[in-house]
Amino acid sequence: MTVQTPLTHQDFKSDVKPIWCPGCGDFSVLSAVTKALAELGRPREDIAFISGIGCSSRIPAYTKVYGFHGVHGRALAIAAGVKLARPDLTVLAAGGDGDGLSIGGNHFMHACRRNVDMTYIVMDNQVYGMTKGQASPTTAPDWCNSKLTPEGTGISPVEPVRLALAAGANFIARGFAGNPNEVARLILEGINHPGFSLIHVLSPCVTYRPEQRDWKQAVHASDATPAQLIAEAMHRLASDDGFTTGVLFAGNRQAFMPPRRNLATIADLERKFAS
Repeated sequence: MTVQTPLTHQDFKSDVKPIWCPGCGDFSVLSAVTKALAELGRPREDIAFISGIGCSSRIPAYTKVYGFHGVHGRALAIAAGVKLARPDLTVLAAGGDGDGLSIGGNHFMHACRRNVDMTYIVMDNQVYGMTKGQASPTTAPDWCNSKLTPEGTGISPVEPVRLALAAGANFIARGFAGNPNEVARLILEGINHPGFSLIHVLSPCVTYRPEQRDWKQAVHASDATPAQLIAEAMHRLASDDGFTTGVLFAGNRQAFMPPRRNLATIADLERKFAS
């Protein structure tokens, strides 16, 4: 009998060289993803990685699993379709704060609500990095270093974890790209938790937001066990400063999976159209 050697995190990295800017937090997220998949222990062909558009959405190309670089903001719709059609697969989706919470905001809300068993990794740098530094949905209202908003946006930012909780996500965690081992652990826990899991990763863009280097001093680990009740989680997040890392909510909703129906064969379809 042939004994299969366990895959390492290097086995999940493709030969495509990342083209992110030097110092981008997404490098660490890629490392965390490959470590989590190696720990998961599933064959590479049993994993699907879906993304949208943006700096962070390049990540499936840098992994050696089935990947799909999709349409702007539609990663979750595609990922849900993959999981519902192939429930045997481990399905991950990835995107940034712009892709996931602006043009993809409606899909994000309904993905949380539907609670399909998949894991969504949002790399949040509070800026549109690929299109040269505009304010994003998570940008603070007084950030004025963009030529488009030189006096700040004046608009309250989206709070991804609060939005996910309100919309019905079953697992919510936050990590910091500067601690890839923790991010890997959170991704693995999200994959293993039933239902829709959000992994919110603070991933600095040192090109357009160099001040985000200070996030290393700002992040702090949660000192509480994960909330299991929505009311408890809402109470905690009401006073959250946006830099608490760890598992913030682990719910017990049943994952959504509609009944499987017998699919028509090609011959069935040909007979139907012939009549």
